[in-house]
Amino acid sequence: MPSYERQTSVHAPLEAVWAFHSRVSGLEAVTPDWMGLCVESAIGPDGDPGPDVLEAGSEVTLSVRPFGVGPRQYWTSLITDRDRRDGTAYFRDEMVRGPFDRWVHTHAFYADGDRTIVRDHVEYDLSIEAIDRAVAPLTTVGFDAMFRYRHRATKARLESGPARHRTLEDPSLE
Repeated sequence: MPSYERQTSVHAPLEAVWAFHSRVSGLEAVTPDWMGLCVESAIGPDGDPGPDVLEAGSEVTLSVRPFGVGPRQYWTSLITDRDRRDGTAYFRDEMVRGPFDRWVHTHAFYADGDRTIVRDHVEYDLSIEAIDRAVAPLTTVGFDAMFRYRHRATKARLESGPARHRTLEDPSLE
């Protein structure tokens, strides 16, 4: 099964990084405009719409239209696991409807002094195994652009000092 992983260090405390990534607004803030993201709905584990924090059992339905081309693609993810312990935190979302046969995304956060290590790990399956092998390198290119942006955006939003005011296109944010 193909997988993708990206890690970066953010000069911000774990609590701030965890809180930022635990909300739909955090997802919106770190998704590049070229994805054409629209949050269609977010439902908490208790069935209430618009939860403040995405707890285990929350379901988020999104649509994207990359580069404004083609029809919107719909995607529903379920937060299947979420845990916060001393010095670490993570949550996992799994696609329940969407363009992949399987998509499991683990968002992990590790305290590192006054910094936080952010690690995204995705395991995915495309619709046919043979296509997986042939197309996996191309999907990695797309994942790399998306997650590089996400990590830059996290740094830009959460780091204190001059980095907060740089644009996301600034290469020093990689």
